[in-house]
Amino acid sequence: VQLQASGGGLVQAGGSLRLSCTASGRTFSRYAMGWFRQAPGKEREFVAAISWSGGTTDYVDSAKGRFTISRDNAKNTVDLQMNSLKPEDTAVYYCAADPQRSYYHSLSGMSIWGSGTLVTVSS
Repeated sequence: VQLQASGGGLVQAGGSLRLSCTASGRTFSRYAMGWFRQAPGKEREFVAAISWSGGTTDYVDSAKGRFTISRDNAKNTVDLQMNSLKPEDTAVYYCAADPQRSYYHSLSGMSIWGSGTLVTVSS
């Protein structure tokens, strides 16, 4: 499986962006998927994850109520809708897959990573 993230850009605080991750490969629908981010000078951190069926989702506390992760297994895509963006959301966002699990376990379990997409939120 290969992953390609897109949808980043520059937005004012309070605005919205929708990130999309497109996967190649026939077994995408079996994998737990997630979005992660890395701000300058900081470690990569978990943002949101979704189970193989889309029935289970998980979010970092700072994203709850603002971000929504979804997937379309027929289209091999995982999206992250980000609303009410804040300057502290500025980071490079990555999508990732855990080919060993159908439910998200940990960042360390995500062994397939896509290229990042930069999100910049201005104040």
